[in-house]
Amino acid sequence: MNISVHLEKLRKYIEEEKFRGYDPYDALNSPILNVLSFNKKFLRIAFIQILKRLPSNIRPALGIRKDYNPKGIGLFLWGYAKLYKLDNKSEYLDKIVLFLELLEHLKSKGYSGDCWGYNFDWQSRAFYLPKYTPTIVNSSFIGHVLIDTYRYTKIEKALEMAISIKNFILNDLNRTEEDSTICFSYSPIDNTLIHNANLLGSSLLIRLYKYTGEVILKDTALAGLSYSMKYQNDDGSWYYAETDFQKWIDSFHTSFNLQSILYFIKEGFGGEYKDNFDKGVDFYRDNFFLDDGTPKYYHNKLNPIDIHSVAEAVVFFSRMGGRCKELNEKIVKWMINNMQDRNGYFCFQRKKWYTNKIPYIRWSQAWAFHALTDYIFYQ
Repeated sequence: MNISVHLEKLRKYIEEEKFRGYDPYDALNSPILNVLSFNKKFLRIAFIQILKRLPSNIRPALGIRKDYNPKGIGLFLWGYAKLYKLDNKSEYLDKIVLFLELLEHLKSKGYSGDCWGYNFDWQSRAFYLPKYTPTIVNSSFIGHVLIDTYRYTKIEKALEMAISIKNFILNDLNRTEEDSTICFSYSPIDNTLIHNANLLGSSLLIRLYKYTGEVILKDTALAGLSYSMKYQNDDGSWYYAETDFQKWIDSFHTSFNLQSILYFIKEGFGGEYKDNFDKGVDFYRDNFFLDDGTPKYYHNKLNPIDIHSVAEAVVFFSRMGGRCKELNEKIVKWMINNMQDRNGYFCFQRKKWYTNKIPYIRWSQAWAFHALTDYIFYQ
């Protein structure tokens, strides 16, 4: 299978869409649903979940417009930076410059450093985040993107923006301290204990330490790593979070944890957790995929088969190299054969009785673009 052909189909689609689109969680961008929610938590959740689950896209009728998603723009930047490193084309560099300008425009205002949120109000069971409230997940992902963009293009602006994020993580986020370990909050307005969020932020700090030499970045990063390693289960897995109602084990958040630990290892830190990392990789490999590469959402449940699960698997296993090469080949072929529409975009979810083909820009297209460019980049 020629992966480049399928990547080009996707690239054509996202460029025609001008990198704007809908999101599975953007229901509250509807002026109608926003009013009808009456600022009630259960109604916000209900509207978000209904639109997320509907296989037909009724967003235009509800007044929801296609928009830039900061994390989606970051993932597109990542993909084009990799393509530019592989093939020094001016069209790729033009897109990189565009995305850096967009990220500058889309960053959240009033914080200690550069940071990003989502382009919609978001209500979960744990907390409510107004539009553009910055999160450690968005900001850390974009930070990793910016570091790699600098590595591949030598554009100083990318590194400057990445370094600025440390001030947001260190100064604006809440943190829970246990002995000599810490867990960062998801956003400045909550105190949740979410492992992938904590590890993503910590891994960005350890990468930034290389560029700044600030000891506080190294010490804080290692304290964050120690917190989440302390809560790794005996079988190598992690619960999503330590709150009672968030103790599930899913595919892509497990992979985010492992990818963050891999950053530490590649930077020369966290060697004492190498056995824990290997156990986590074994758990992930052995519990989230069928023999043909079909990705499971949960370790003990197949459906829904989500583009996030398969795309993040391709990202992680591509970066692991030969250790998981055979499985990764199966996964990327399954992804293209079962999730890519003939128009180039990738579907959202396959369920037992139907497929949700709504072409969400961040959740589906940006992640698929990141995955396919990673697959080619790390060959």
